[in-house]
Amino acid sequence: MTDILKKLNSVINERKNENAKESYVASLCEKGLDHTCNKVKEESNELINALKNENNERIISEAADLWFHSLVALSMKNLSSNDILIELEKRFGVSGITEKNSRNDG
Repeated sequence: MTDILKKLNSVINERKNENAKESYVASLCEKGLDHTCNKVKEESNELINALKNENNERIISEAADLWFHSLVALSMKNLSSNDILIELEKRFGVSGITEKNSRNDG
């Protein structure tokens, strides 16, 4: 399953430097992190709406959009899905409540 994340990381990194008129990823990068973060927020809201009001197919589609835009935003900070997977791996065997309480932001 992580193979698709590796492929996405690779494609995103390749397309970041392509022509913004020919690549959606490049156009997001050209518009900057603030714009891309707004897309993440927009996609998050669309996923929430789908979860509340739509069928599973629509929910999955919106979740994929959110993941994609999140991965593009992460790439703009030189991070990838691998960094997130490493963090999630660290959390195995730790209660979610314990993990949350261990963070500085509580």
